Amino acid sequence: MKNTLLGSLYLIIASSIWGGMYVVVKVVVAIIPPLELVWFRYLVAIIALVIIGLITKQKWRIEKRFIMLIVAIGVIGNTISIVAQETGTMLSTAQMGAIITSSTPAFMVVFASLILQEKLTFKKGISVILASIGVLFIVGVGNIGMSSMLGGISLVIAALTWALMSVLVKRLPSNYSQIVVTTYSISVAFLILTPFVLPRLHELCITELTSPTILGGLLYLGIVSTAGGFLLWNRGLQMLNTSSGGLYFFFQPLVGTLLGWLVLEERISTTFWIGSILILIGVVIVIREKN
Repeated sequence: MKNTLLGSLYLIIASSIWGGMYVVVKVVVAIIPPLELVWFRYLVAIIALVIIGLITKQKWRIEKRFIMLIVAIGVIGNTISIVAQETGTMLSTAQMGAIITSSTPAFMVVFASLILQEKLTFKKGISVILASIGVLFIVGVGNIGMSSMLGGISLVIAALTWALMSVLVKRLPSNYSQIVVTTYSISVAFLILTPFVLPRLHELCITELTSPTILGGLLYLGIVSTAGGFLLWNRGLQMLNTSSGGLYFFFQPLVGTLLGWLVLEERISTTFWIGSILILIGVVIVIREKN
């Protein structure tokens, strides 16, 4: 019972941290463009993860046959997905970012079927359809501007690529430390982004970068969200089974939407709630199917 309660607490905190991430991104991206923001975020995260890895005495060796897989994870998940996520949040709203990316577990069903040969059942198929319709409600229905629509499309790309990355991770040996894998995959993304970011760093205003709000936002994204949230989530999953743990993912869109409403004064439309409910139903079906 104690492990269940503690594990639940870890998962709730991790998911809530990720929900708050969208509000932080919405604030910080007004000063730091998406590419530069992801670069700074990973720079901070790599430093934090390496320190944690050294303290916990992780084994850093990776077999040669898995190196390209980690590179693929870094390119698809940590580069394309995160850049698309933060671009989409910049163009739309924090609540849209939190909700659309919460459709990721449902999209994982398709990739798991194609890559891992997992059986695509009727319930799983329904969950993908519901999640897709929900995304269409949020992105393409209602009185939203072109910027929000493009942002929504970018967020869908983020959800799809993150789902693909999550399935690719399952092809790695289970004895590999997630801290090590994450450090390497983030480093791949950092190296890819560096040639694009370095020539543009001089365009950023140093005074704005060192302001308490922006500096705090970068530390939140790098340490709290990327390093801390990841460690809390995996620790929680060790205490609970993965299927049950997936239920706590719902705290991400809930916190993201509420904070977007409270902090950024974002309005919540009827079509937004319809789309959100459809996505959440789709994800719940996936989780119940796993159970």
